[in-house]
Amino acid sequence: MTPFKLTDELIAEIEQLIENRSDTKLVSLMEEVHFADVAEIIDELNVDEATYLIKLLDSDKTSDILTELDEDVREAILNNLSAKEIAGELEELDTDDAADIVAELPQEIVQEVISEIEDREHAKDIVDLLRYDENSAGGLMAKELVRVNENWDVLKCVKEMRAQAENVTRVHSIYVVDDEDKLKGRLSLKDLLTTSTKTHISEVYIPKVDSVNVNEKPEEVAKIMSKYDLEAIPVVDEIGRLVGRITIDDIVDVIREEAEKDYQLAAGISKDVEADDSIWDLTRARLPWLFLGLIGGVGAAAIMGGFEEMISKHAILFYFTPLIAAMAGNVGVQSSAIIVQGLANDDLKGSIEKRLVKEMLLATLNGLILAAVLLLFTWAWKGNFLTALAISISLVVVIIVAGIIGTFIPLFLHKKGIDPAIATGPFITTSNDIFGILIYFWIAKIVLGI
Repeated sequence: MTPFKLTDELIAEIEQLIENRSDTKLVSLMEEVHFADVAEIIDELNVDEATYLIKLLDSDKTSDILTELDEDVREAILNNLSAKEIAGELEELDTDDAADIVAELPQEIVQEVISEIEDREHAKDIVDLLRYDENSAGGLMAKELVRVNENWDVLKCVKEMRAQAENVTRVHSIYVVDDEDKLKGRLSLKDLLTTSTKTHISEVYIPKVDSVNVNEKPEEVAKIMSKYDLEAIPVVDEIGRLVGRITIDDIVDVIREEAEKDYQLAAGISKDVEADDSIWDLTRARLPWLFLGLIGGVGAAAIMGGFEEMISKHAILFYFTPLIAAMAGNVGVQSSAIIVQGLANDDLKGSIEKRLVKEMLLATLNGLILAAVLLLFTWAWKGNFLTALAISISLVVVIIVAGIIGTFIPLFLHKKGIDPAIATGPFITTSNDIFGILIYFWIAKIVLGI
């Protein structure tokens, strides 16, 4: 299969076909194109062109296209569709995707759209999903699944599964419930096929099944599914009733969104923004951390001003200020990045004290090696051993302190329920710059006896 490639020529051809209302050629052109690629095409069209294409193609394809579009593009297209047309798209989607789209609609038309959905059971499931917080397993799950009662025999079970499977895109697991819909376990397809048709499901189902509560955070669901290599996981309510399932494709989206958010935080961007957002939105996202950097720079300058006399006598100390600040920032970011990654993957073991001691020993080893190189270089360059020693000792201490700060801050933020990814950005760099410069000149003053 040849990978799809979006070209200016293709976009120009589609725009021309839309302008000429060449519907037959347009449908034929789009017929073999995957819905995700069609979404990529639509992102390059204007709203009227995108709406025309959505209305032209069949709902079984356009419904999937809508889920792939950027939220702003999808919102603009939906604003050009009637309630009945939107309902037609929702009927083709799984309940979780349909609920996500309904949640984005203006409140005044939600009820009208829901009332236009012909499959009332599908509409009921969508409404049910809307009551869950979007940042929870309930807000992530879909209602489509295959469930069987533990009191059924195998023959009835197979009949019911056939009927239910018509509404399920992919059957990952068969879940077993009791008469109150409480999750009891899962059913092996192999056991089902090799068992007498008169055997009751209660005799063959596997009672061990991983599940999550509707109120569980998506990040925790992702950790569970990753740890146990699950393609899907059932979701239960507060009293253990089976209410839905979460599939791996939803979790991949969660992991991607979390990674994007952490990356932006680490880069000093405080809001979820994209490159195509307005200058004002991008400015509001970046400015707070840039302002923090400004304060840090002013603070560092003020600290250096307090050692003006020493710098005037030993100008070489000024030359190494950028090096000390850079090493403090780099070590702090390295330490915090390892801790944040460990927290995200749930790999950190042991107490905070042990983690700090380990980081301090690691920083000490790195610091001594780097300081030895710096000592020899500075001594050979300026021929003043005492000054070279002062700079090298400062480097060791700065690296140790930066390593401890870089370890402690993300652990502290995590304990307080704050995203520790903040600690890998300008926050940790700026704080380490200030501490680093202060320690540098303070130690230099002691060693040089000034």
